[in-house]
Amino acid sequence: MQKKIPTVYMRGGTSKGLFFHDKHLPDDPKTRDAVLLAAYGSPDPNRRQMDGIGGAVSTASKVAIISASESPDYDVVYNFGQVSIDRPIIDYKGNCGNISSAVGPFAVDEGLVPAVEPITRVRIHQKNTDKLIIAEVPVKNGRFDEEGEYAIAGVPGANAKIILRFDDPGGALTGKLCPTGNVKDVLDVPDVGKIELTVIDAANPVILVPAAALGLSGLEIDEVDNDASIRQRLENIRCAVSVEIGLTETMEEATLRSQAVPKITFISAAKTYQTVDGKTIEETDVDLVGRFMSMGTLHKSYAVSGAVSTVGAMMIPGTVAHDLLKPGADKKEMLSIGHPGGIIEVGAVIEETNGTYHYREAALGRTARRLMEGSVLVPEKYFNPHIS
Repeated sequence: MQKKIPTVYMRGGTSKGLFFHDKHLPDDPKTRDAVLLAAYGSPDPNRRQMDGIGGAVSTASKVAIISASESPDYDVVYNFGQVSIDRPIIDYKGNCGNISSAVGPFAVDEGLVPAVEPITRVRIHQKNTDKLIIAEVPVKNGRFDEEGEYAIAGVPGANAKIILRFDDPGGALTGKLCPTGNVKDVLDVPDVGKIELTVIDAANPVILVPAAALGLSGLEIDEVDNDASIRQRLENIRCAVSVEIGLTETMEEATLRSQAVPKITFISAAKTYQTVDGKTIEETDVDLVGRFMSMGTLHKSYAVSGAVSTVGAMMIPGTVAHDLLKPGADKKEMLSIGHPGGIIEVGAVIEETNGTYHYREAALGRTARRLMEGSVLVPEKYFNPHIS
């Protein structure tokens, strides 16, 4: 027999996943994870999630768990989980900025916040990072109004613009904007060698590596998917940094149990290139080009949390990202990153005092849509708290 769990399937930005009220899931963490893994069809050694709702790619294997906040400083609490496709793991380290964009609409439609027209401001306590995200949600007739003319790269068509404001995003997971204590490091990585990089923690810890340091142009798309050696070098760097900044004790642990963070991206100076759908992005359209990895595979657009960190690094002199900018670009109100799907723009406010940087706010536009509502079915055996 199977049990029904009320849920909503939502797209947030360029990601999708199931959204649950916390009260509808088992209290016991082990049981909750067993139930969620079963709902998604994980682990699947064939990486298809055939026996569940998962989309067989990291961007469609995400979960959001929402509850009303007991604190007067927030409206809702949002816990994010990255559901592994081929392993029995849900990684709760870090956040997904794209899924964050659907939290406000979910809160409005589920009655967790009073609906205010034309914009409802939802104060989200991002539980994984213990940070505040403010979502400005378009509302009509008491519900989220998804109709609009705002388009984001990676999603066909246009929808209403949701503005996300990441308040004080620095040190989201490590407690430090620059977790190594430096704006730039040279790390000796096993099977890679000495590599120059920047580690910045804003919304999520992200490693930025100059493409040239890897012998790449920075414009690669299919090459990353087709060349396991590129992916392995990036994974080695990611795991070495995970140990360096104290997220895991060993590189092996980083691969096995911390797939979601830290994130890694390789970057290059602005260049003209073709997107995955054949559109030409001109050098003059972007301030930087990035290729972002997600759970060991190339992200076909760019993670929101990754963009928040990357733009932060672009604004801090001495980072590998700042080094690649055209003179004066860091003074712009909005900075743009070219990615495989197009362009993502982020506005960031960074303040410097005596050589110390404070990331005050990041803001960007996203879209979201409620795709399906009802129940997900999970076999009763997974609700046994003693399941091995």
